[in-house]
Amino acid sequence: MPRFKARVLVRLRPSVLDPAGEAARSAALRLGVDGVQSLRIGKAVDVQLEAPDESEARRRLEQLSDRLLANPVIEDWTLEMLNS
Repeated sequence: MPRFKARVLVRLRPSVLDPAGEAARSAALRLGVDGVQSLRIGKAVDVQLEAPDESEARRRLEQLSDRLLANPVIEDWTLEMLNS
């Protein structure tokens, strides 16, 4: 069965406060890195799975992203299919 690789990028919705991102922005200023206007922290999840074809792999990855990897109340996600 074919093996597919993907990356799911999860980030907080723009309307949600990001305390970790704000702390990192403040730390950047303390390090002398000027000009950082905003900094938001997300996560990247690399997944490898077997599926009969790419459309089925995408369907499974979308389900996984919606139900497990991201909290749909406060987070958005995007799916990147990677070359095997």
